[in-house]
Amino acid sequence: MKDNGIGFEAKYAEKIFDTFARVAGSGYEGTGIGLAVVRKIIEKHDGRIWAEGRPGAGAAFYFTV
Repeated sequence: MKDNGIGFEAKYAEKIFDTFARVAGSGYEGTGIGLAVVRKIIEKHDGRIWAEGRPGAGAAFYFTV
């Protein structure tokens, strides 16, 4: 799945899945738990999730189950 959101720097590719992680700062809505919940669900099904992004260019999210 791809989006056209704010994106993120490559160095944060794992951190964005941490609970309450807010790599974009406080200027954006959200609680920082959405991707953490998704990761838990994927991992419960023996899957893997990862993302690629660029600041200002959105992100792409991938997963296996």
